[in-house]
Amino acid sequence: MSTTDEQSESSRYSRRGFLKRAGAGAGAVAVGGGVAGAFSRPVQAARARSLFASTTSQTFGRLFPKLEAFAPVSDGVTKSLLALGAQGGLLDAQDQLSAGPIALITNPALSVNNPDNPTHTAGTHFVGQFIDHDITFDTSSRLGQTTDPFTSPNGRTPVLDLDSVYGNGPTGSSALYNSTDPAKLRIESGGSYQDGTSGFEDVPRMSDGTAIIGDPRNDEHMMIAGLQCAFIKFHNRQVDDARTNGATYPDDYNQARQLTTWHYHWMVLHEFLPLFVGSDMVNDVLKNGRRFYTVGLGQAFMPVEFQGACYRFGHSMVRPSYRANLKGNNDGSPFFGFIFDPGQNSATADPTDLRGGFRTPRRFIGWQTFFDFGDGQVKRNKQIDTHISTPLFTLPLGAIASHDQPTVLPQRNLLRHLTWSMPSGQSVAKAMGITPLTKQNLSELKPYDFDTSTPLWYYALKEAQLLASGLHLGPVAGRIVAEVLIGLIQSDPSSYLNVNRSWTPTVPIKNTTVGFQMIDFLTYAGVDPATRHAQNPTHA
Repeated sequence: MSTTDEQSESSRYSRRGFLKRAGAGAGAVAVGGGVAGAFSRPVQAARARSLFASTTSQTFGRLFPKLEAFAPVSDGVTKSLLALGAQGGLLDAQDQLSAGPIALITNPALSVNNPDNPTHTAGTHFVGQFIDHDITFDTSSRLGQTTDPFTSPNGRTPVLDLDSVYGNGPTGSSALYNSTDPAKLRIESGGSYQDGTSGFEDVPRMSDGTAIIGDPRNDEHMMIAGLQCAFIKFHNRQVDDARTNGATYPDDYNQARQLTTWHYHWMVLHEFLPLFVGSDMVNDVLKNGRRFYTVGLGQAFMPVEFQGACYRFGHSMVRPSYRANLKGNNDGSPFFGFIFDPGQNSATADPTDLRGGFRTPRRFIGWQTFFDFGDGQVKRNKQIDTHISTPLFTLPLGAIASHDQPTVLPQRNLLRHLTWSMPSGQSVAKAMGITPLTKQNLSELKPYDFDTSTPLWYYALKEAQLLASGLHLGPVAGRIVAEVLIGLIQSDPSSYLNVNRSWTPTVPIKNTTVGFQMIDFLTYAGVDPATRHAQNPTHA
């Protein structure tokens, strides 16, 4: 990509570019934290407290403030982190990209260092990313430069309140809502095919392709944009249901938002968190309580051990390529693509990879690839281990919210440990009363001098690999992730756990034995395979 192309893509996708195009009103949409109506939250002047740290909800904090950084900030340490995270290095899965995106899905021999996870479907990671964008957005720190998290603003509310979808509500973020029906969120179309048939949904966009959504990161690639569309359509159908029961504005909006958020909470607690950390860990935290993230009602904050390290485990689950849909191309063939392909020029109107920011009829998600609808079409995530899919070592500029270097995702994750003066995985384990991994377990890090004091992100991946067979997180990272996500729901006065603990999902459920799942959410939203096929059998 040329320098001119990089500058063009910088303007198009960066946070500053988004805010400049959207104007002051939509600027609040992109980085604002509040919501409107029945979901308004006052600015919290009180300190949010746990046994281990205190901060406000507007800034980041720490779970273990007394632990020293894993390493000093120095040129040597920075050089070692960059070498550890470099393309072709220890973390690179060495996927054979030359074989193409189709072969990388169908032939496991092309990714021998990057095995599939039989307990996860390909959509699990993207829901995890959607959750991340709902609760954390570092808008000011710089990679590798020491920053105090206690004074660093979090651009999202540390609450699972879907502010990445709703922004500041119909009044504060009117650009997100239907101008003639403000109870409903805006949703648009990907256009029509050459045969005259209609395409499927797309997020609202400006003329240059910039998404008009509550968080610009939710257009980084097609899968996250597809989830944004699904949440929009789920809410809009809830509005229709509320009106059927006699509700009028603004009650129809407030009821729809509450039920959309509660169904989301349910999936986090009952479907996705058990996949991330294991059912035993979830059950232990729910039964015996949180030991480290001990915030009370209305006191949630975002700890950097979660934001900057442990919750970044999902990067290890990303496949190098995906089948976006089964019949999305103009000839009715499947649309396969690398998640990111650095060879794609920014001027391309319809890239062959799955990056976001473009509108054509084929750029929609056929969810049967990502979640199990029982039709045999579902694909799997990669295991949680120390091997990262090769395309993540050459990110396009549009996939980096802060739009800065490096464009190598593992290097960015590792440099963030210097930003936050992050403690080592071993010291966190000891502080939690857990036997840490030994230097023999981490002997591959000896050349970098990290085998006895390991960056927490790498430690989380290696712990999952060794102690959980790569199926979910291990005891250190798993407990941090479980306690924070459960704590965010338990400390939210508006969550169903606090408003109506006996509440259960109200939409139709496909498998009553298993209970409400993502496939039911997508079906209610009208983006499931059967509904798509009924709308356009040629292309879905």
